[in-house]
Amino acid sequence: RSGLPYTHLVSPMPPMYRKAKLEDNPRGVSSRRAGLAWVMDNVEEGVIYFGDDDNTYDTRLFQQIALTRAISMFPVGLAQYQGVSSPIVQKGRVVGFSDSWFAQRKFPVDMAGFAISLQFLRKRNPRAATAMPYKVGYEEDLFLQSLNLTLGDIEPLASDCTEILVWHTKTVKDKVTRISLENEDHLQTTSLAMLVKHLLGTGIGVISNQDGKRMRECLDLKKCRTDKS
Repeated sequence: RSGLPYTHLVSPMPPMYRKAKLEDNPRGVSSRRAGLAWVMDNVEEGVIYFGDDDNTYDTRLFQQIALTRAISMFPVGLAQYQGVSSPIVQKGRVVGFSDSWFAQRKFPVDMAGFAISLQFLRKRNPRAATAMPYKVGYEEDLFLQSLNLTLGDIEPLASDCTEILVWHTKTVKDKVTRISLENEDHLQTTSLAMLVKHLLGTGIGVISNQDGKRMRECLDLKKCRTDKS
């Protein structure tokens, strides 16, 4: 009823992964590869965004990503203890990332947290449709690494990454996000300060310096580890 054009593609998971007794199967990779290949073969210009059936969107997000010139990024609300995955912006420039799980990833972002200009994608990696790996948790990171990105390439959206316009939603029993801001005065110089206020204002999080978790930071494209703090 929206009047938007669409194409249905069938691209099942390869048998080798379906038969493998893995703790987590790399779901969705085959579908994203097929969709990306179709777009790159049939569409001249536009913006690529990987929508998913377990995401919830503010329609303002689509208005913003339509203006993407190269690659844009923005916060994603999550049902995890930190409550959000986001680029860190300082003076209008992305300087790093905040996420509850770094795991040595260079780009610790959620699949719903970035959009790419088709022209930029073709220029950086004409074989981008095969770049997303069948590796659970590293699909976004290795795909983005294949584009040889610098932090300067990234366009921060959602009011310089201080608002959440997309949520990776699921039904869980997790308690409300509890955030510790003890000894975190340095956050005031980045977008994380306003993003925390957004989490509090929307009821996603509460401040608890006793049992809360700090906002994790990974700066300058370092492959950061996820510690226990």
